[in-house]
Amino acid sequence: MKRLRALEPIAWVGPAVVLIALVVLWPVIEMIRSSFLRINRWGLVQGSNFPDNYDKLFNEKDFWDIMFRSVIWVVAVVGLTVLISLALAQLFNQRFPGRKVARWALIAPWAASVLMTAIIFKWMLDPEVGVINQIRVKLGLIDAMGGAAADQLGDAASAMPWLVFVAVFVSVPFTTYALLAGLATIPADVYEAAKMDGATKFRTYWSITLPLLRPALTVAALINMMNVFNSFPIIWAMTHGQPGYSTATSTILMFILKNRDIGESAAMSVVNFAMVVVLTGIFLKVSRWNKEVA
Repeated sequence: MKRLRALEPIAWVGPAVVLIALVVLWPVIEMIRSSFLRINRWGLVQGSNFPDNYDKLFNEKDFWDIMFRSVIWVVAVVGLTVLISLALAQLFNQRFPGRKVARWALIAPWAASVLMTAIIFKWMLDPEVGVINQIRVKLGLIDAMGGAAADQLGDAASAMPWLVFVAVFVSVPFTTYALLAGLATIPADVYEAAKMDGATKFRTYWSITLPLLRPALTVAALINMMNVFNSFPIIWAMTHGQPGYSTATSTILMFILKNRDIGESAAMSVVNFAMVVVLTGIFLKVSRWNKEVA
């Protein structure tokens, strides 16, 4: 009986371990294995191809520019998302008329399909009939025959900011609600004590709210970082990574390579996975997630 009781935890933990092995570990192993193989466009393995897949990948003309752009993409989207969400969470944590309606309205970009949101923004930015260009014409920012100035997704200088905007737009709701949940866990008596000590609102927010909000902020930023780095629908739906590769990130390159060389695409997947692990490690180190809040 004692031996059976000792094995009892396995009955509870075992299914979760098996599920993780099948859903997480096995695909990662297969991804790494595929990056060492020569695979034709029909998926047939034609032998080993290590390290040629990686050599071809690193020698791609735009590879390093794309990797640098991927990092900038993540930093810009996550940074802006966190800043905006901090402000919105603080606002929605206050009592004001219509707060419930405002909170429900915030869910809309999160509940909608990311792909459909990207397509809608692409339509809005259409150089001929897009509503955004119609507004720009009425404001006198461009003339009715705007030409190149109207094609905001056709120019990398304007396309990338719009991609960042859409990514922030769909990321803010989740982050705001995560921070709202964190704000709800902060005891009211802490604020009362700060008020009695004569602390200003800014000082209270900086010295009390932000430190106590760090666990929720860390989780929200980390999830956003991984989602944004692996984001595909927004960029693909709006620009396909064009013009050229000027708006492409690592996931876009991975998809493009798939149609040309599956082994090289698998190598790109491995590099992408490694980049996520490295960025996650750096973020956790900087955020000091395992340190006790004083």
